[in-house]
Amino acid sequence: MIIEFSVENWRSIRSKQTFSFLKSSGDELLASNCYKHPAYKDYLLKVAALYGPNAGGKSNILSALGIVESMVLFSASKQRGDEIPVEPFVLDADSNEKPTEFELIFISEGVRYQYGFSANKQRILDEWLFAYPNKLPQKWLVRSWNSETNDYVYQPCPSLKAKAEQKNLWQNTTRQDALFLSTAVQLNCLQLQGVFDWFKNTLRTHTIGPWGNNSTTKMCKDEEHLSSVLDFLKAADLGIHGLKVDTEKFSSKHIPDDVSPDVKSKILEDLKDKEVYKVKTLHITSDRRTVAFDLDNESDGTQKMFSLASHWLLALRYGYVVIVDELNDNLHPRLVKFLVQLFQSNQTNPYGAQLLFSTHDTSLLDQTIMRRDQIWFCEKDDEQATILTQLKQYKVIKGRENIEAYYHAGHYAALPFVGDLKIPL
Repeated sequence: MIIEFSVENWRSIRSKQTFSFLKSSGDELLASNCYKHPAYKDYLLKVAALYGPNAGGKSNILSALGIVESMVLFSASKQRGDEIPVEPFVLDADSNEKPTEFELIFISEGVRYQYGFSANKQRILDEWLFAYPNKLPQKWLVRSWNSETNDYVYQPCPSLKAKAEQKNLWQNTTRQDALFLSTAVQLNCLQLQGVFDWFKNTLRTHTIGPWGNNSTTKMCKDEEHLSSVLDFLKAADLGIHGLKVDTEKFSSKHIPDDVSPDVKSKILEDLKDKEVYKVKTLHITSDRRTVAFDLDNESDGTQKMFSLASHWLLALRYGYVVIVDELNDNLHPRLVKFLVQLFQSNQTNPYGAQLLFSTHDTSLLDQTIMRRDQIWFCEKDDEQATILTQLKQYKVIKGRENIEAYYHAGHYAALPFVGDLKIPL
């Protein structure tokens, strides 16, 4: 589970902004909305939502998690010389020259970790990892760039168990544009494998681009999983009574028409023996006949729910952390509530899976659905920098205040201020 996440100097975020899954004071909805992890002393929230105007910075908060995930998984194997994908705040000269910094506090395999790094486009400047296997901190990694010697300084970390020659190999092999965590794991550092695997398996960021159907389609190839996906879609009341997966060989018809002949030829050569899976949804007519539709012919909302099915089912089954930007897109508010409450039910979420999402669906701003510490607001200050604020920082009357109405009335800010438009005749 994620405990806390901080980001500084990333896109619209200038000063350090910290997002927390820690439960604050107050026991409302404790049994359903909070989880007591055996490896941590405090309750953690299962769900958190980001609200705010368009261009307020919600997506930048979420995409920062995606960058950390990507750097951990791929920085050691990426092409040498590629720029590190950090994007500092550019609306003032000082920030544009400063590094971008990320830090995550999370629990993996029963151990709490504090991991972070700072970087510019050319190199990692700092990287650190502390572990708390027995409540007291252990220093596993502290790495800093020394601009005078033009080299890295590694602090002694006796808690990272390895022979001196192994540590030297890991340090000397780590490029300046790669993370030590990524490189050492590639070189068979078993002690760091659990940290790496948390980013690989548990953290699921889906903040950029359209949702794809591949993950759910693959699940549907297995009869048991297909049944789970169908149950998910039936619970969402989409009118689907069955699913069918057809298989065919990859051919030119699966390649868009606007692809150049040379590229098309290369794709056909690479995928000539691959199988393509086509999903059909089954509907019942008024005279009890079964009619099959291509999934592509279903509504955007139905296609999104099909795409979400595998991510939701896997997260709830294994306790994953799911990050979603604009969860409400193409979905009725009741479907959004359905998706959120799957994470907030002890029956469907017994392992502490977490959901962090941005949305404009204000129907969730209801104290019977969300605790006050589960709601966050993103907006920009007078210098166009994103500021992250938790609802609990406002004086909200527990169980009585209409949060949705107060939000629309501007009590918590984080609203777009729409001006008049004069169209010349």
